[in-house]
Amino acid sequence: MPRTVPLRVLSDRDHYEQVMQAVLAAERSVWIATANLKDVMVEDPRVVPGRRRGRRGNYRSVLEVFAELARRGLELRILHASAPSRAFRQSFDAQKELVAGGMEMRVCPRVHLKTVVVDAGLVYLGSANWTGAGLGAKGDGRRNFEMGILTTDEQTIDEVQERYDRIWRGAECADCRLRAECEMPLDEF
Repeated sequence: MPRTVPLRVLSDRDHYEQVMQAVLAAERSVWIATANLKDVMVEDPRVVPGRRRGRRGNYRSVLEVFAELARRGLELRILHASAPSRAFRQSFDAQKELVAGGMEMRVCPRVHLKTVVVDAGLVYLGSANWTGAGLGAKGDGRRNFEMGILTTDEQTIDEVQERYDRIWRGAECADCRLRAECEMPLDEF
């Protein structure tokens, strides 16, 4: 049955300003699903102009932020289609909280959905992969053309989380024709 759903349409840089900022402000959980996974550099609000900056200026790896969220006890999940970029793996390995289980990551070659659920109260659905170019963190002329929606609608969030969780738990593995290609089928966790 048709119903009214509050939503905001995002394009290009809006992804960084809305989705990434919601992730950085998360209080309980962050669930990410993406086909492509790279280390995204985020602006660090603690860097004060005029003070000495690191080699990356006032940016740092989002994985450093995830490590801080993990230390605060947030549930962090990433569901992705293939091995993360080398830079992502290096940054991940440098974060002891994440390596020790502070962020769970699972791979499924059929994952092509792009969604981010923050605190089970906000959901992004759209075209953007978890990359700087996809999330609009790159400068003008370097970022992808992306669109998506952001909503706080509880029914939509429930439906997205249910689908995400079915994939995460391996509920789709039994009938999957790509199972032989999986290094670790999700239903074996």
